Amino acid sequence: MVSDCRNVWISSASVASAPKLLLLALLLCFSLALGGCDSKGEKSAPERQTSGVTDKVISLGSSLALSGHASYLGTQTLRGALSYLKHINDQGGVWGRRIELTAYDDSYDPPRCLANTQKLIVQDRVFALFCYVGTPTTVKILPLVEDARIPLLGMFTGANALREPFNRYVINIRASYYQETAAAVRHLVKDLGLKRIAVFYQYDAYGFDGLTGTELALKEFGLEPVARGFYVRGTQDVADGLAKIQRSGAEAVVMIGTYDPCAKFIQLASERGFHPIFHTVSFVGAEELARRLGDNAGQVVVMSQVVPPFEGPDARQLLGSAEEYVHLLAKYFPDDKPNSVGLEGYINARILVEGLKLAGRDLTREGFISAIESIRDYTLGPGTVVSFGPDNHQGMERVYFTRLVGGHFVLISDWPEVLRALDEVRAQARQQAGAQPKAGLAGIPAEARQ
Repeated sequence: MVSDCRNVWISSASVASAPKLLLLALLLCFSLALGGCDSKGEKSAPERQTSGVTDKVISLGSSLALSGHASYLGTQTLRGALSYLKHINDQGGVWGRRIELTAYDDSYDPPRCLANTQKLIVQDRVFALFCYVGTPTTVKILPLVEDARIPLLGMFTGANALREPFNRYVINIRASYYQETAAAVRHLVKDLGLKRIAVFYQYDAYGFDGLTGTELALKEFGLEPVARGFYVRGTQDVADGLAKIQRSGAEAVVMIGTYDPCAKFIQLASERGFHPIFHTVSFVGAEELARRLGDNAGQVVVMSQVVPPFEGPDARQLLGSAEEYVHLLAKYFPDDKPNSVGLEGYINARILVEGLKLAGRDLTREGFISAIESIRDYTLGPGTVVSFGPDNHQGMERVYFTRLVGGHFVLISDWPEVLRALDEVRAQARQQAGAQPKAGLAGIPAEARQ
């Protein structure tokens, strides 16, 4: 542990295997059973003290991808959060306590995430778990959270399993994947007049969640996916899924994946002359997907976001506290560029600190949960507020939509413009292929393109 508690502690050390940690947990419980009570059966002072809380420090723990194919998401989530936590520590902390964050690398691997979390709870004895990244990883630790009754706050995932059934110790801040896919389908069907919609997804809990959300949203319009294609997590084997979706004649593809396979899918679709509208959910990572696709004049790519976007004519009106994130990131991580993933981590840290402040000097886990539940209309920026309640552990509901333009995702203010862009893309593709232009856009009602 660092001697200067003004600095947030990050550890990427390897962790012991899960069986060893389970044995450690059993030994720890046995020792507590023997030594936790005095001769009169009353709890001793060390046991009464809240884990991870001293007079000077609040200890938090995180497991997230700091290496591997999702490392950008984990690294930027962590640095966004740290930019605010370091700022708070430099101001004296919360109620005189500095915040220390121990972060372990799980490489987006569920078993490693489980082992990391066991270590954080049993050996590191952290006060709360914070800023986890990914559905398959975070869902894996829910039994541990339940058993330890430890707060889990600010996850970079919109998984429905973290929302239903309701769990007192799980605090979501972002909108869910169900909300993202429902809003996307509504725009595709109502605003753009599309009905042939396919789903490309990662074959795990994350992909299944997005697939289910899309299916439920389509059902509201009496529709279902015209095709379903998938790839295995950690690979870029997208060709079979693409072939199946292309054969379906899909006009739009909802994508539930990470940035590398999604980028490969879109690029390969261009090579094969397949030009639907591509929609990706927020977990893909806007900036990293944009970096891989470049200017991407050959496709129309739309992304839903759960934090205000940085680019576009109306974006500045929505930024609000994002300007503070930009400033603090430049101060503490000067080599990083502001991005939507880091902004979400920063917002997570804002809510964490607000909860710690409201919980007061006598900090306990139950008191912290109650403090979070008391937050009402906490303003992050124009039109962006966070509210919780005893039966509401998701703070934000809003979903934003952006389109890839000139290498950046910019806020969509005119949905018909998306169709006009698609018309242009398909016209250019026909011209390059030497085909004769066709009147109109097949499968899309003329009135939808007015």
